[in-house]
Amino acid sequence: MSGNAGAFVKGSDLGQGTRAPLICPGEAGIYPTYQIGFWPSEVISQKAKYALRALVALARAGDSMMIGEIAGKERIPRKFLEQILLELKRHGIVMSRRGKLGGYALLMPADQITFGQVLRILDGPLAPLPCLSRIAYRRCADCRTEEDCEIRHVFAGVAKSARAVLDRTTIADAIAGSSGVESAAMEPVS
Repeated sequence: MSGNAGAFVKGSDLGQGTRAPLICPGEAGIYPTYQIGFWPSEVISQKAKYALRALVALARAGDSMMIGEIAGKERIPRKFLEQILLELKRHGIVMSRRGKLGGYALLMPADQITFGQVLRILDGPLAPLPCLSRIAYRRCADCRTEEDCEIRHVFAGVAKSARAVLDRTTIADAIAGSSGVESAAMEPVS
């Protein structure tokens, strides 16, 4: 990959809870890993952003909304939104209703749907390194021992902080404008 180690390779989902492979050099040449192993320039997928926006719209509406209404209001491609809402429906986050007054509505209360839950459903594990994942643990191929890995120690703190915020921040919190994060922490990071 000529100096582009860790570059994110965009692609379609590989299935529920998995992501497009990342190609990076390893001990035995090039091996596939997953985006969770290295943070690309955007930490969450566009799919997850759309899902969160749709959930906020549904929570604000308080009632069911037609898929076209959500798509138009939130500027989300309709076909993509259909796939997202079906996935959220399979996980018990939203429900669909048929008929004239049909559409999608929240199945769970907005104060019980966390950002962490939605991200795990759509993007998979939240860990920045595969050796820190709780649900998709994989030992790093280039690490001698996890106990002595300085990189792992630093990113363990990052992962713990990210999980704490994402697992306690709900859709209702987002609407209320609170996330448990200090406003100084909202500054752009390069």
